[in-house]
Amino acid sequence: MLGMAALSSQAENARTQAIKRVLLGVLLLNLAVALAKFIYGTISHSAAMQADGIHSIFDSAGNVVGLIGISLAMRPADRDHPYGHFKLETFASLIIGLMLIFAAYQVGSSAVVSLVQGSYHTEVTPISFIVMVGTLIVNVGVTTYERRMGNRLKSDILKADAAHTLSDALVSIGVIVGLILVACGIEMADDIMALVVMVAILLTAFDIFKNSFATLADGARIPEEEVRELVESIDGVREAHEVRTRGLENEIYLDLHVLVDPNMTVQASHQLVDHIESVISDAYPEVQDILIHVEPDDEAHREFPHHDKVKEAIR
Repeated sequence: MLGMAALSSQAENARTQAIKRVLLGVLLLNLAVALAKFIYGTISHSAAMQADGIHSIFDSAGNVVGLIGISLAMRPADRDHPYGHFKLETFASLIIGLMLIFAAYQVGSSAVVSLVQGSYHTEVTPISFIVMVGTLIVNVGVTTYERRMGNRLKSDILKADAAHTLSDALVSIGVIVGLILVACGIEMADDIMALVVMVAILLTAFDIFKNSFATLADGARIPEEEVRELVESIDGVREAHEVRTRGLENEIYLDLHVLVDPNMTVQASHQLVDHIESVISDAYPEVQDILIHVEPDDEAHREFPHHDKVKEAIR
């Protein structure tokens, strides 16, 4: 029978391969979409379509970054990295966010130049709408699938890349609206919509940064009250405190302190800790590592628990 560590390793390898397959499939679709928009945008002199194509190329680059990031993140723990390399996945998400900012700059700068110079050469044809609507359908489908897989696999990189692809869909909607207005005689609409889309891309980048910083700054992943109530419902635990969680959504590290009967033997407390770990793992499968500090339920620990000492030190 395989041990728990072996089973966990197999599950993580399966998850990694699933994420890679999703990213590879999305990469191929993004390349096809990017070429269609950029080539026809160049032919029709549409700044917005060309910018949209450039943005889709950044989507493809983001997929490549994601593939590299997830491969590095799944390397096993070693002497220099005893907690593993899982945060490299988050760093890859940050790179995607930076690429979004650069894409926003590309979209906005070309539009500003056209508006300042007053040079509008956009040609709107039925093919323009066919290309844009077709690529929009592909983007919406990719975004929906990638976000669903990101939630299922609890992958920061897939969620970030789904947000990136969604921004491409927003760009496409803006371009379509701009083309309609240009066809109605409002020539500057193509560039104005490019600026509106630039703002949407920047907001998407902000959301990626916010989620990534939550991981890098060791933001709490599970509400403390939930864990405390769960642990205190276990026979033998008189109180739980100092509950802390951090890590990725799929790889959470948890530690806490528990008060027990001062007369409890070492063997009994060890068995209790094993039981607590089992209960937590069943309730939160995403928790990969649990550290429990056992304390006697006496006056000293009741009156001056560790968290109170920390608060006093801060004061």
